[in-house]
Amino acid sequence: MQTVIIGSGNVAYHLAKAFIQNRIEIHQIFGRNEIELSKISKELAIPYSTENLAEADLYIIAVSDSAVENVSEFIKNDNALVAHTSGSLPKEILKGHYRKASFYPLQTFSKTKKLDYSKIPFFIEADDQIDEKLLFEIASVISDRVEISTYEKRKYIHLTAVFACNFVNHLFARAKEISDSQALDFNYFLPLIKETVEKISHIDPKSAQTGPA
Repeated sequence: MQTVIIGSGNVAYHLAKAFIQNRIEIHQIFGRNEIELSKISKELAIPYSTENLAEADLYIIAVSDSAVENVSEFIKNDNALVAHTSGSLPKEILKGHYRKASFYPLQTFSKTKKLDYSKIPFFIEADDQIDEKLLFEIASVISDRVEISTYEKRKYIHLTAVFACNFVNHLFARAKEISDSQALDFNYFLPLIKETVEKISHIDPKSAQTGPA
């Protein structure tokens, strides 16, 4: 199966890396940012293009939510399976006569941070069971935690993730602003942060609260 990943950001990079590490061939990585694409291409030995989108059986669109619909219009292969990686968008956002799907990895991604891909939950949704099975099998090569989902469930998974990650990280950023304003070493607080996160693996978060909030 020939696979193309569309995008050059954090999600595209890590998906490409996860595929290559697990011996899943990538036919091309495609996008607008030639500098980032060339870096990914050099590191992972994947052909790239900013102009000519290759013919493929599977296209994975790993771009920002605001760009998914526009990018999906570039794909003219009606026989292809096209999946986006967004947690918040329905697969119907994809504009084309091809088969549509969602291939959602539940994780926060940064290019400079290594990840254990086998621990990342993947949520799969497709138009039919054949495509669901195909994407499920691909994700299962990468991760030990793969589920067939619905858009309704995925919406709330994404919403919960925003509270559990984005909002929490914003509070970390505010805490660092306070520590910096008083010339405090932010490293003082890292054991506290780590213990707080570790604790909720064993205790319900509501029960783990020990102070004002």
